[in-house]
Amino acid sequence: MQIQNHILEGVTFQTAKWIGETITPTIVVLHDTASPLTKSNSANYLANNEAKVSVHFVVERDGTITQQVPTNKRANHAGKSTFNGRSGCNAFSIGIEIVNPGRMTAVDDSTAKGWWGAKFNRASYGIEEITTPQHGHGLWMGYAPDQISAVLDLLEALFRDVPSLTDITTHWYISPGRKVDVNPLFPLDELRAKVLGRDDPADLAAEAGSNPETDPTAYVEIDAGGDSLNMRRWPSFNPNVLASIPDGTAVPVLRRGVFDNRAWLQVRYAGQEGWVVARYTAPVCIE
Repeated sequence: MQIQNHILEGVTFQTAKWIGETITPTIVVLHDTASPLTKSNSANYLANNEAKVSVHFVVERDGTITQQVPTNKRANHAGKSTFNGRSGCNAFSIGIEIVNPGRMTAVDDSTAKGWWGAKFNRASYGIEEITTPQHGHGLWMGYAPDQISAVLDLLEALFRDVPSLTDITTHWYISPGRKVDVNPLFPLDELRAKVLGRDDPADLAAEAGSNPETDPTAYVEIDAGGDSLNMRRWPSFNPNVLASIPDGTAVPVLRRGVFDNRAWLQVRYAGQEGWVVARYTAPVCIE
């Protein structure tokens, strides 16, 4: 199952020190190296370290790709992590490290500094100051065009040749609050759309695991003890909040399902459809 040069031209090989047992990967996890930009710096560390860290692929700024772990073997890239109710993502994922300095701090209006002390001209490297709920506040470096093209080529090859793969995610998604990579400038939605097509695997999984509500008058009232209730894109506690529904609001029920031993309802609120935890709702009669 290891990708070879005739499948994806230009991949080089470097065997990692830490390679685990055989796995069946179902997701690809994207990471930033949070490291200097010097070519091979991160690849060499990831291939041979005493921290027991490893990854399947490393993508350099110039688009060079290095494979270090076969795609059907476990690599230690995700740490403590959960994807849509399933924990321990190393056991079912392929990890791609993208060379990028990660979160940086300001030296002055024109200069940013990496955690190891290197300084970068903000205009030259496309560095922007951004704050998001998933990443917090920071200065973030844009990804090089050759690098993004290489990541896209790699993802397309993986999804073409590893039939068990179903989705693409990020380190911040599987380890919310603990990790912030990839950074806010990464074109995640664009790449996911190109590789996965129009049907989102998480949406399909939510639909497959639930049943449509057959009663057109079925409504529930948000019963969150005075607090608002998060409506989520998928029935999962990963960071996918669409809106907060005020306590006491009546909303129509669209679908019902049980995910990770918890009952969820798909409802409609403020022109959007999303999922709420059923235990924080109460039946209501709408005449």
